[in-house]
Amino acid sequence: MIADVDDALRTLIRRDALNGADVEVVFDAPTKEWSARRNAPTVDVYLYDIREDLKWRAYGSVDVRGDNGMITSRGGPPRYFKLSYLITAWTQRPEDEHRLLDAVLYCFLHFDQLPKDILGGALAGVTAPLRVTIAIPPPEDRALSDTWSALGGELKPSLDLVVTAPIDARGLADVAPLVLEVPRINLEGADGQSEEGRGRRRRGTPAGEEPYEPPVPEETVAAGKETQPGRVFRIRGTSAP
Repeated sequence: MIADVDDALRTLIRRDALNGADVEVVFDAPTKEWSARRNAPTVDVYLYDIREDLKWRAYGSVDVRGDNGMITSRGGPPRYFKLSYLITAWTQRPEDEHRLLDAVLYCFLHFDQLPKDILGGALAGVTAPLRVTIAIPPPEDRALSDTWSALGGELKPSLDLVVTAPIDARGLADVAPLVLEVPRINLEGADGQSEEGRGRRRRGTPAGEEPYEPPVPEETVAAGKETQPGRVFRIRGTSAP
């Protein structure tokens, strides 16, 4: 999922912010060693923090329905994670870096969520929106100055980009097939005669004699057909009075 978000951000920045300019888009950590090796105009989108967004946590199950409205599978609700990126621009002149940051800022201000046409991989079929925020102050426990100190680099102008992406860790489970046929039940006694045949034999019994009624065994009847089995019924037989 993270790699797919990276690809979507790279596509969006190249398409809407850089507009064909000869600028690299990378996801490297902006350390001193890295900046010393850089020799081309670059927009760096560094992923520096991953944490779950607990306000979107949900419980229970989610039904997935087909085109006919019937439930085809069932799974758990997705969990949402905030991917925080530190966006910086690297050129030979500070003025050019500011122009690049300005273009990136305007690019993401146009969107409340990542556009569907740039989503690929595991995100292509995701129906939940991938929310984005840009340049919002980070929480108190995640200061950008601490991030720069950990990287060992000098503080530069930067944009804090946060993408909230869903992750479905449980997957989907298929539900039982629908019963498409009504149950078909046929009752027979131990002698193989149906209820109607035994009734005719009882009517022909001589006067004063009790008709013989063989015990009726328990019977299991399955509805449906072999390719689409339905319900199974167990019938407890009794002799008619």
